[in-house]
Formats: sequence, structure tokens, C-alpha cells
Amino acid sequence: MNAGLYARVSTHDQQTLPLQLNAMRAYVQKQRWTPLMPVQEVGSGAMPRPKRDALLKAAHRRELDVIVVWRLDRWGRSLADLVVTLKALHELGVGFVSLTEALDLTMPSGRAMAGMLAVLAEFERAIIRARVHAGLAQARAAGRILGRPPSAAQHAPDVRALFAKGLSQSDIARRVGIGRTSVRCLLT
Repeated sequence: MNAGLYARVSTHDQQTLPLQLNAMRAYVQKQRWTPLMPVQEVGSGAMPRPKRDALLKAAHRRELDVIVVWRLDRWGRSLADLVVTLKALHELGVGFVSLTEALDLTMPSGRAMAGMLAVLAEFERAIIRARVHAGLAQARAAGRILGRPPSAAQHAPDVRALFAKGLSQSDIARRVGIGRTSVRCLLT
């Protein structure tokens, strides 16, 4: 089996990349798999991770049979992201192994654990949704105005008056402080 190895640290001063890669290489060797794509990435989970994306694309092209990570938090941005990517890999027939958590989705017990992760991800989304709704209710109770700021429509009388004077749409947009597209929409 061809294995992709994914190691990530959040900042340059973290020194665990060699530790992660050595553990993954040892596991892959023990399994008698072929390590094809050892990937190292430095960056926060919230930042774009192009090397992880390249690994996923290789999986989509069927170049990999399994992806090995040191820990789940090195792979997923959040529980929801983890579940989505694990489901996509499963649908492609690509295995996933996390060494620290002893999670191996190539085995039935690992797939059962992935099902439990999906339940937890749904729970996490529900909690976040409830917090957002509570925050919005509190803001409304405090008298805050929610939603988008007032649109360009409030400038309609000025736009029409300047257009009647013969100014171009670009000049009107600059004077009033709105976009040309907004000016055009107000004049039609």
C-alpha cells in the first residue's frame, strides 16, 4: 500500500516535526507499506494548508492507499473538518491512520470510532449554533442593530441630483462615496 505521511506544527519554534515523521516512518515500515508522500507543514490549523490539500488531491487521484498522521489535531482544523475529510477519504477507499490515538480506519474498529467522531462533530455544531443564537438574542436585547450596514440606497436623492446636473456615473460615485455599480443601479 502507498502511504502519505502528514506532519504539521503550528509555529516554526516547535520541534516535533522530526518526531512525528520518525514515528510515522517506523509505523509504515512495520506495516510494510511504501511511504510515497512525506509532507511537512508549518502553520496554524486556521490558515490555508496547501500541502495537506496536495495530499488530499493525491488521494483523489488514487495515488495513495492510506494517509498516516501522528495525531488527529495535526490533520483536522476542527472536529467537523476532521469528520468531513475522513468521510471523503473513506468514500475514496483511502485509509487513515492516527498513531497517537491508535485510530486506524482501515480496520472495523477504526471505522466505528470515526462514526463516534461524526456524532461528536454534530454535537459540536449544535453547541456553536446555540451560542450564536444566544449571542444574537443578547445583542438584540441590548438594542444593537444587526445585519448589513445601510446600503447605497440612502444616497439615491444625491445620485439622481448629480446625474441631472450631467455628472458621469464615475464622478458621482467618487463624490458620494459609493461604488459605480451602486450608482448605476440607483439610476435604473
